[in-house]
Amino acid sequence: MADDGSVGHIPPFPDGYRGSGILLHVTSLPGPYGIGDFGPEAIRWIDLLHEKGQSWWQVLPLGPTGRGGSPYLPLSSFAINEILVSPDWLIEDGWISDSDVETRLPEGKVDFENVTTFKYDLLEKAWSSFQESTAEQQASFQQFCDHHAHWLEDYALFRALKVKYDDADFLIWPHELVNREASALQAAHQELSTLVRKFRFFQYLMAGHAGRVRDHARAKHVRIVGDVPIYVSAESSEAWANPSLFMLDEDKRPKFVAGVPPDYFSALGQLWGNPVYNWEAHRRNGYRWFIDRLQSLLEYADAIRLDHFRGFAAAWNVPAKATTAVDGAWVPGPGAELFEAIQAETGALPYIVEDLGTITKDVYELRDQFDLPGTLVLQFAFDGDPKNFYLPENYVHNAVVYTGTHDNATTRQWYEELPESAREVVWRMLDIDPVAPEDVTWQLIRTAWSSNAALAIAPLQDVLNLGGEARMNVPGEADGNWNWRCPSDLLDSHYFDCLKKVTEQTNRVEKP
Repeated sequence: MADDGSVGHIPPFPDGYRGSGILLHVTSLPGPYGIGDFGPEAIRWIDLLHEKGQSWWQVLPLGPTGRGGSPYLPLSSFAINEILVSPDWLIEDGWISDSDVETRLPEGKVDFENVTTFKYDLLEKAWSSFQESTAEQQASFQQFCDHHAHWLEDYALFRALKVKYDDADFLIWPHELVNREASALQAAHQELSTLVRKFRFFQYLMAGHAGRVRDHARAKHVRIVGDVPIYVSAESSEAWANPSLFMLDEDKRPKFVAGVPPDYFSALGQLWGNPVYNWEAHRRNGYRWFIDRLQSLLEYADAIRLDHFRGFAAAWNVPAKATTAVDGAWVPGPGAELFEAIQAETGALPYIVEDLGTITKDVYELRDQFDLPGTLVLQFAFDGDPKNFYLPENYVHNAVVYTGTHDNATTRQWYEELPESAREVVWRMLDIDPVAPEDVTWQLIRTAWSSNAALAIAPLQDVLNLGGEARMNVPGEADGNWNWRCPSDLLDSHYFDCLKKVTEQTNRVEKP
């Protein structure tokens, strides 16, 4: 996507650019339907960002989630999570009636099971209404299906088969479906044609709602940063529909899975379990699938965070039967060839790379070859080393600084859990007087906003000075994550006035 002036500056950031924004997943928006969604609350959120001088809104991956609700294990890299549909806009567009949403769900943490039941009930009612739709609506739907056929057909059949087989992992479907035998696929399409068409319709609705939010953001000069997990879920439609793109055995099970090696933080490393890529197969088709994957998200976002960027240089592949990540090996990734292919196709590289962790020289060289802005996390700066590159005085300009990320403790919680000796390091490295836990978050926000980094972003939890009760994710813990929501009254907090003031003082208010 070129920077044509309609959305302002996108990465790589030009010299002198200074912007700021907030990290908040769509699910965390307030509202009466048990989960944030692409609806009026998203519009109000964008208006608030604009009013308070913020020019960026970063979200987490938007795909339909599987077990546990993790946006980083989506059932599809192309589809939008159907539970992000807006009941208000379904009513406004005539798909359902007011009486269909008389039920209101709690405004507290997301109860994914109840929310899913509630939203799919509304989607079913919208589908019933669609049977009486106009010729113009039918044509619009067909146009959407034709435009997205390269992924939508497989996704819709995949979801229909998931329904038929009680949500079972596709690996335990009948053998002929696992192997995508032509006769079996044709029979499934015929048997499940209504269900397949229904899931296509659900995505048509999602595209409309997400597109409406995108258009409003652009009108308000707020850019949306999307997020692409480097890997797909082993239970995703992509793993089923495109097995040649992954290192799978004859039974379509992973030969190797993704992870990271043992390090300072974990003696056994991290075993993620995602199937790893067969990069040679991607290379043979010109990286078409990966380019399509990125372009699909750029229909709703202006820039993309590339998760686990180091995996494009080399990735830690672990034998699938291993119980820890210890016995893995580094396997080269596509490197520059992938980004050259993307650039040749799209012209622009509007990406922010997640280059955290133990990073080798070749990863930085790949990042810098394409002038991609890296990620800086201020919480990581305070080990006492004045050369620590997370310290603001060591920043390059073409970078994005965060006070923390969705995987970190909130800054207040992080500081509260530091021993006194570590707090003293924070004071010394920032050259400040001792600061209490209730004041540290805004000290770090001011530090990030004052830095040389082109873009400064804070999670909403930090802007609101919240503690551990508002943490979004604890890596390595399977349960209890991803469910935080912002109470609606907190969007009237005086902290937003503080944010506007700091943004103005640090020259980060972007002129339209």
